[in-house]
Amino acid sequence: MNFKRHLLAGLAAAVLATQAPAQAAPVEFDDATVAELQAAMAAGTLTSEKLIELCLARIQAYDAQGPKLHAVMALNPKALEQAKALDAERKAKGPRSPLHGIPVVFKDNFDTFDMPTTGGSVLLEGSIPPKDAFVVKKLRDAGAIIFAKVNLSEFAGGATYSSLGGQSLNPHDLARSPAGSSGGTGVSIAAGYAPLGMGTDTGGSVRGPSAANGVVGMRPSMGLLSRSGIIPLALIFDTGGPLVRNVSDVAAMLSVMVGVDPADEATKASEGKFEKDYTKNLKADALKGARLGIVRDLMGQDPEVDWAITSAMDQMKKAGATIVDVHYPKWLLESSREYYNAVRWPEFPVQMKAYLATLGPKYPKSLEEMIERAEKFTTSRPDGARPNPVRWALFKQEAASGTMQDYRYLSVKEHILPAIRATMNGVFAANKLDAIIYPTSSRKTPLIAGGGGGDGGGVGGTNIVSLSGVPDLVVPAGFTGDNLPVGISFVGTAFTEGKILGLGYSFEQATHARRRPVHTPALPNAKIEVKGG
Repeated sequence: MNFKRHLLAGLAAAVLATQAPAQAAPVEFDDATVAELQAAMAAGTLTSEKLIELCLARIQAYDAQGPKLHAVMALNPKALEQAKALDAERKAKGPRSPLHGIPVVFKDNFDTFDMPTTGGSVLLEGSIPPKDAFVVKKLRDAGAIIFAKVNLSEFAGGATYSSLGGQSLNPHDLARSPAGSSGGTGVSIAAGYAPLGMGTDTGGSVRGPSAANGVVGMRPSMGLLSRSGIIPLALIFDTGGPLVRNVSDVAAMLSVMVGVDPADEATKASEGKFEKDYTKNLKADALKGARLGIVRDLMGQDPEVDWAITSAMDQMKKAGATIVDVHYPKWLLESSREYYNAVRWPEFPVQMKAYLATLGPKYPKSLEEMIERAEKFTTSRPDGARPNPVRWALFKQEAASGTMQDYRYLSVKEHILPAIRATMNGVFAANKLDAIIYPTSSRKTPLIAGGGGGDGGGVGGTNIVSLSGVPDLVVPAGFTGDNLPVGISFVGTAFTEGKILGLGYSFEQATHARRRPVHTPALPNAKIEVKGG
């Protein structure tokens, strides 16, 4: 941590002293799309090295001091060195991909061979995995810079608080939750710490933070992205997913991360169904002629959220979409959380044990050992590490939740989940839908002091999407009266990411509803020149 602060302080001073004066057609770097950043690099008005410096300056301004958002857990100490090498490679050979030289932050449950992967827990403090997670390697091979590991709900459960990383804060309102469990990634993207981020989503953990922090996020179809090398919560629902500023950046990231992974059997389902270039779906008029179903069952919990969603639907209609009311069955609405927990909880002890087996001898090897060690960690340390009684109490519930062979688990896995998938497909077919839309979080994000924030607040539809295994794209839709972001979800059938990216992009271009958070304003001299911008 001392090294991180020293590195940030020096670089922040250097970068603000060396920025070129604003040029014609400037763009704030923390508003720019990846395509704009690449255009600036191609034109010679930006380098990857300078981009890293700009990101470091914002982390220094807003994470280490200022509002102290507490999102960043570890920085890649070689990020600048790698950026310089990638700049040289660009000059000599051209870019490897549209992500060449672009920094990415990762929720700290993605394995990285060169930085610790802790799950936010003192129980895995300092753990260096033997190799990158599959999607981390895909991004690294594409020329992206693995820039930082960021805070999360410990072991991806609950609100964005961890024994190692503490409480992350929402840059729109420091008293409000950034939602979980990928809250550190959501905060980092909203605050402009990096253009791109990765989180994981089991029951809503990419989508809740996307809505709460006012950014774009996607839970892809089950099997589109490999889970190998990610600390598991429950593989039956786990998937990685991007959190970014713009829909086009989701498309750019998916294009390099997809692929069948022999180490993750679920990815076999994507063979022949994933696209090599998702950006070709980004058409501003994609809403014209589209038929969308609004899930009215998921509204009526917060009038301010409902107002923003209704206004969003009005914009979609103006863009040429037809919107019809659709309803989920009462049994699904009332029992989705129970179905989710019935399979989520029993999987964690088994799958966590398999992950722990890949780590060194000083780390626990079972959930029982995790519980035993947690019970001995009873007070805060001088460096800020502290107990996490809420998450650690859940360990005991997970340990006592039954096995993956008992009737409660098997009845949901073998009978209920297929029924839910059939129901979702039936809603699409019966209403001739291109997508289902719903408020990602049915209520505005709660106060941290109220203990909320696991899924962005309120009863929502994220669990139902997880149970169905289909894709869900979150796009900023507007704000409440107290300037809290509201997100709207675009849901497709399995492996229709291209279609919902097109619809979300069309909505984004019609509304431009994303705003920079009030607590993380633009820094001086941080504009870039984009040709034709």
